[in-house]
Amino acid sequence: MTSRVPGVGPSAPPIRRASMVATPWRGFWRGLFDGMAGLFSRPTDAAPRQPWQVSAVRRRRTLLALVALSAVGATLLLSHVLPVYELNALRVGQIALFSLLFAWVAAGFFTALMGFWVQLRGDPHGLKYQDVLHHPLSADARTAIIMPICNEQVATVFAGLRATCESLAAAGGSRLFDLYVLSDTSDPTLRAAELAAWAELRTTLGGCGRVYYRWRQHRTKRKSGNVADFCRRWGRDYRYMVVLDADSVMTGDALVTLVKLMEAHPDAGIIQTAPQACGLSTIHARAQQFAGRVAGRLFTAGMQYWQLGESHYWGHNAIIRVEPFMKHCALAPLSGRGGLSGDILSHDFVEAALMRRAGYHVWLVHDLPGSYEQQPPNLLEELGRDRRWCQGNLQNARLITEPGLHGVHRAMLLTGALAYLSAPLWLGFVLLGGALWLFGGYAIFNEGKAVPLEMLGLWLSTFCMLAMPRILGVVTIVMKKEQHLYGGTGALTRSALLEGLLSVLQAPVRMVAHTMFVVVALTGLKLNWKSPPREAQDIGWRHAIQRFAPIMAVVATLVGIALAVEPGAALWLAPVALPLLFAVPLTVVTSRSDIGDRVKARHLLVTPEESWSPTVLRQAWAYASDAPPLPSWHDAVTDPWLFDVVRSAMGPRNTTWGVRGKARRRLVRGLMAAQDTERLSNADRMHLLSEPQSIVRLRDQLAANSHWGERAA
Repeated sequence: MTSRVPGVGPSAPPIRRASMVATPWRGFWRGLFDGMAGLFSRPTDAAPRQPWQVSAVRRRRTLLALVALSAVGATLLLSHVLPVYELNALRVGQIALFSLLFAWVAAGFFTALMGFWVQLRGDPHGLKYQDVLHHPLSADARTAIIMPICNEQVATVFAGLRATCESLAAAGGSRLFDLYVLSDTSDPTLRAAELAAWAELRTTLGGCGRVYYRWRQHRTKRKSGNVADFCRRWGRDYRYMVVLDADSVMTGDALVTLVKLMEAHPDAGIIQTAPQACGLSTIHARAQQFAGRVAGRLFTAGMQYWQLGESHYWGHNAIIRVEPFMKHCALAPLSGRGGLSGDILSHDFVEAALMRRAGYHVWLVHDLPGSYEQQPPNLLEELGRDRRWCQGNLQNARLITEPGLHGVHRAMLLTGALAYLSAPLWLGFVLLGGALWLFGGYAIFNEGKAVPLEMLGLWLSTFCMLAMPRILGVVTIVMKKEQHLYGGTGALTRSALLEGLLSVLQAPVRMVAHTMFVVVALTGLKLNWKSPPREAQDIGWRHAIQRFAPIMAVVATLVGIALAVEPGAALWLAPVALPLLFAVPLTVVTSRSDIGDRVKARHLLVTPEESWSPTVLRQAWAYASDAPPLPSWHDAVTDPWLFDVVRSAMGPRNTTWGVRGKARRRLVRGLMAAQDTERLSNADRMHLLSEPQSIVRLRDQLAANSHWGERAA
């Protein structure tokens, strides 16, 4: 631990207020009417179309043609092979769902296919970080690194920040970067720990970085509101800001390169990196980390191939041009009532669309090294995160008709919603197939009890489209001679098979869960969001049973009915029903870190970050493991060093006057009379951590009572 020096000073620099005003949304129906009337205005660029823009139009038309041809061909085959039933509505419904779902699968396949091409041959129109590596770093390109946090694992968060800042110092970029920790934490114990960790980090870095801490009393608009609060207070001081998540770690070279890219491309509003998942050891997390490294890299490169300068923004591990962001990307709430109204939850896609509407480009640099994040450690935590994402993406669909949005970003808002709406579509397709078995006989067999060649072709093509990204990912690694980073060619192949098997087993669970999330979002039920743990946590059997018992009971009932009425229907349902019936052991086993360690010992699901860990990750993990125990809220009053940190961090605020001051004085007198600080509510404790005079009075009263008690004894 670093030496504890008193008097770290105020936690934030002087405020230079600026406005960031949100424009009310036009609304879905009014926007649609405007569009039908021909009033849409596409983004207008003063300069003629750049070569990448011309190429992007051709690429996107090609993608749409390939997806349409694939879906039409598959639909015609299915229409030909399915017999006509008395209940023809079931047949028509299944064909319609199959057409939509096959188009969805085909879009993913062609995206991965072009990602494979880019990995091997490059993209002449993509944003290349190699072009700016030797550019000088402008002295006036001041950049803020901001990390919004809310009730996070304090040790892990500040360990990652320390490693990132030290890497930045080693890269020679400290003079241009300031770090802001923007806290929405509601737990007083965690807040006291955040203040202690901030002071330790500030002392540790010394002259190698300026580290600030800001806590919001009013937690409006969640993360987007936290970022907007920073922009209104200090945005005028910076040309750029790099947004990090609580689990983000970045190298100094990556941060400096992002600034150089922004300087070299003044028309870029957002540049997004492709963070690599790492740092957790459960089987679930290992599978996700491995999938991101193998198939995920193809999807990321493929998305950049189609999107180019109208790309995604994922809300973290990205750099943003502050001035246009403040001017154009403030988010107004969605009007109305229910789950799809109110504050925008999935803000990142919307901010990217607004930035592009303002005339700035949004780029994804898929191959920039040095950007890292963590995945949820188990399936339950992943589904908890997806619940919020589902509601946010469905909210965003209301903005598709907003005037001035680029067509690509309209498509992103639509595909974001379809990422979750596809779950009830898949479920409907499976249930309709079961109904066809029950009411129409053997739907997939011909009169000779054999599967028609057309049906086999459809099954094979669907399987290939789903499996090919993993296969191409393995081929890419082998062709680039990187297999030693994954344990060798044999271990890489076995790992890909294991990850594919886990994905197949977990897919029905995700399908049913996402269907429930869609229903919850559309019905307006209340959504409570809790940050996923940044450390691996084993799932207990009782907890898993409580979560999945209702689903398992419904599935068992449906399978029982199918076996009693038409056993063939049970065969149709089996690929979905069996993983759901075994959801509990699947969830428990894949959440175990010890089993994940044994898998790693066999060189399975290994990623390059484990085979050859970058210095920034090794340091972050070491700092987190060596972190001291967290202080409690009482330490903020009784520990002289932490008390001094808390008091000086507040700055010269005067909270002794007015209604608030009187209320705090009554609170302190009541506590002293009762000789019991335990009865303080969390809200009172949070207020005391923000009001210098109040916490000083409480400390003095506690000290006086302690001395009086000693004399009386």
